[in-house]
Amino acid sequence: MNTLKQGDTVPNFEVFDEQGNIIKLSDYKGKKLVVFFYPAASTPTCTVEACNIRDHYKELLDAGYEILGVSADTQRKQSNFKKKHDFQYPLIADVDKVMINAFGVWGPKKFMGRTFDGIHRKTFVIDEEGKVARVIDAVKAKMHAAQILE
Repeated sequence: MNTLKQGDTVPNFEVFDEQGNIIKLSDYKGKKLVVFFYPAASTPTCTVEACNIRDHYKELLDAGYEILGVSADTQRKQSNFKKKHDFQYPLIADVDKVMINAFGVWGPKKFMGRTFDGIHRKTFVIDEEGKVARVIDAVKAKMHAAQILE
């Protein structure tokens, strides 16, 4: 797993959000962008994390951040997740793992004694030039927005 690190240039990506809109890195040129990766829509910890960002969305916007949530779920699953919880930000349906592989968040995980490949919960804060300003490895779902803003 070759994860992007602070100072790395984010590779350009072109993916679909939950509504089928094309989202590209170049859409965010000159803006600060937060990209948070989560294992699966509508699972307990992922829901807490995404809702925490929703609840602090105005503070994040006021600090100049745009937000993208990313998982390998389908557009339909992402759309249902967004509608159910009233998220104000796009959810990327990265079924082909374009962003997931570009950011290096796919790899071996352990859960209940079992090893499998999956998405590692990580957040990347990207500056106006498209470089990684910060990586949050130890995401705390209940206080994720505070971690981004610190």
